[in-house]
Amino acid sequence: MHRILTLLLVAGSFNVYGAPSKVSRDLDYSSASTAVDVIVEYKVGVTAPTAQQFVSRGGILRRSLALVNAYAASLPASSIEALANDPNVAFISKDRPVRGLALDYGVETVNAPSAWHYGYVGTGIGVAVIDSGVDAHPDLGNGSNDQGSRVVYSESFIADPATNDPFGHGTHVAGLIAGNGAASSGNSFRYTVRGIAPGANIINLRVLDERGNGSDSAVIAAISRAIELKGRFNIRIINLSLGRPIYDGYQNDLLCKAVEKAWQAGILVIVAAGNDGRNNLTGNDGYATVNSPANDPLVLTVGAMKTQGTSARVDDLIASYSSKGPTLYDHVVKPDLVAPGNRAVSLYADPAYLESTYPGNGVPVSDYKANSNAHASQDYFTLSGTSMSAAVVSGAAALILQREPGLTPDAVKARLMKTASKTFPASSVTVDVSGTAYRSQYDLFTIGAGYLDIAAALASTDLTAGSALSPFVTFDPVTGNVYLVSDQSAVWGTSAVWGTSAVWGTSAVWGTTAVWGTSAVWGTSTTAGFNTVWTNTAVWGTSAVWGTSAVWGTTAVWGTESTTITGEN
Repeated sequence: MHRILTLLLVAGSFNVYGAPSKVSRDLDYSSASTAVDVIVEYKVGVTAPTAQQFVSRGGILRRSLALVNAYAASLPASSIEALANDPNVAFISKDRPVRGLALDYGVETVNAPSAWHYGYVGTGIGVAVIDSGVDAHPDLGNGSNDQGSRVVYSESFIADPATNDPFGHGTHVAGLIAGNGAASSGNSFRYTVRGIAPGANIINLRVLDERGNGSDSAVIAAISRAIELKGRFNIRIINLSLGRPIYDGYQNDLLCKAVEKAWQAGILVIVAAGNDGRNNLTGNDGYATVNSPANDPLVLTVGAMKTQGTSARVDDLIASYSSKGPTLYDHVVKPDLVAPGNRAVSLYADPAYLESTYPGNGVPVSDYKANSNAHASQDYFTLSGTSMSAAVVSGAAALILQREPGLTPDAVKARLMKTASKTFPASSVTVDVSGTAYRSQYDLFTIGAGYLDIAAALASTDLTAGSALSPFVTFDPVTGNVYLVSDQSAVWGTSAVWGTSAVWGTSAVWGTTAVWGTSAVWGTSTTAGFNTVWTNTAVWGTSAVWGTSAVWGTTAVWGTESTTITGEN
């Protein structure tokens, strides 16, 4: 008998519980005393007599599903086999739970797979992650079997000499840059969680403690070390997913001076814009909230987009917390670029402050692994903010530099900005959990040159020997307009290839006065936040934008604001 049952199972006549094959394999009705939720598909239309079957068998009819010729019902387990023997029953399925996926699909949104297809995964490129440390993780190994680590160097610049990540931020950032998906690869996985450059190396320079606090001096020391190690580890990129409020112009800010030294040494510095786009303390509607050193005109400053949980770009929106330009005091146009950063799924650090403080950000294993339950993953975690979007751009830069190692930081920055997608809505509204609405305008101080597009950047062959200095803006009190001012050495100054229309586009979303060049980028006829920025009572007045907040403290990695940890609605 055992042999006969085995043959029937192999032939597919029975499911794993020995019942007829018209019952789905995951429907357990072995306990006769329990009720099971099922969907019963019929060969001939769903009718009143068929509905009566459920009542006569002691069940409860839940709903008609005429679209698929079925009924949803709750039935005693003891009646399943008899129902399956009804010749009019086509199939009985478990009424399976469905939940929204936590996966953000940012990798697909920015067209990274197209780069991988041609072998560009960041191989040989070193990315210095100046953050809270990096934990060992299978996804940072050299292959699916974690043969060696791609974290090739680690050093701490704080009192704690450990270089692991008790905060949980640096590991997440490193994964977005260079995770290879080893912990979510194989036949049992429906989705592999990868970073943008899964072949790049990470140089782990820890500057933040277990609560995400740090200091200017630690960051400057780490930047100095990255410059020293550039030749040894081919460090071409520094990722700074951290920052602090601006207290001086960039020319007097030592953090800015440090990043400029790295830039001059041939290292592209990518910095998170900050998560203060909802800051309206001075009536500025989040404008002029870009942090330091993201305010430096040389660095590549990144704001955050929301993928809306899809791989398509058409439904993506700006994250309302993403800091906006122009920069305080200097009026530099920032951010330079935007990239996916909201509800980003990346590496889990254990034990770490963020993971233990925000357990709701855990990624259910069932989101990426087939036939698994919804318990929280010990490999992946969700965070939101411009920290995440900066990491995505760092990964993109690694792909470009693998393809063309001779490019300068300015050439990479300019290429990423010029090829960025410039198709956006005019505005969008986000409502937070308290019911507060935040309106975002898609102007150059909110989205910069546009939305990262890796495929377009890799297709570009444009070269330049000039500077990719972010432009400045100036207010003309006579005309009441704001004008773009480019340094003549900048690649988007007078050159036809890198002209301002090529970088920022001429789309109508900028407003009728915004044609760049010598025309106004902001004027009274635009729908952007003109009056909140360029009036006597706005951010250029004597009132402090930042109030009394600490220079570093918990604002160092944007971590304490609920919108940047759990993701916005």
